[in-house]
Amino acid sequence: MKELEERIKKDGRILGTDVLKVDSFLNHQIDPTLMKKMGEEFFNVFKEKNVTKIITVESSGIAPAVMTGLCFDKPVVFARKHKSLTLKNDLYTADVYSFTKQTSNKISISKNFLNSSDNVLIIDDFLANGQAVKGLAEIVESAGATIVGAGIVIEKSFQKGRSIVDEKGIKVHSLARIKAFENGQVIFEEE
Repeated sequence: MKELEERIKKDGRILGTDVLKVDSFLNHQIDPTLMKKMGEEFFNVFKEKNVTKIITVESSGIAPAVMTGLCFDKPVVFARKHKSLTLKNDLYTADVYSFTKQTSNKISISKNFLNSSDNVLIIDDFLANGQAVKGLAEIVESAGATIVGAGIVIEKSFQKGRSIVDEKGIKVHSLARIKAFENGQVIFEEE
């Protein structure tokens, strides 16, 4: 998605050797117009897959997932990272390690919102080490539901995440695929 790539070039900041900070439009401050276009793109790619639910992990995946849900006119369910008084029992859970936060979280989705008749589209902000998609896939599998694909906003193809997701047989569509960070610049995969 050219518009996303241009926005990454303009506003993204590389931290260290493998972290891309996009907090000015994706995961702290959100550009709703860009999110809407992302949702439309995911809809166009997966519209023939009979999607019944869209799932993501809180919190950075919620904005693109909601816009995708709006395009599909289907519910969006986000996996919670922390238990609350209202989310205690009857949960599907998986452990997910966050590379950027250097912590592990047990993510949870209520069994009330996911069942074996669902065709699930996973949406996430980044695919880097593959842990979020892997954890969401484990939850979907626990529910006996079907994964129809994964829509990723930004994929860092120089990290191992894609191979982990490919091993699970999940069709991935990434809106921007980053091949490398070189001399302070983002290098995108050729289409």
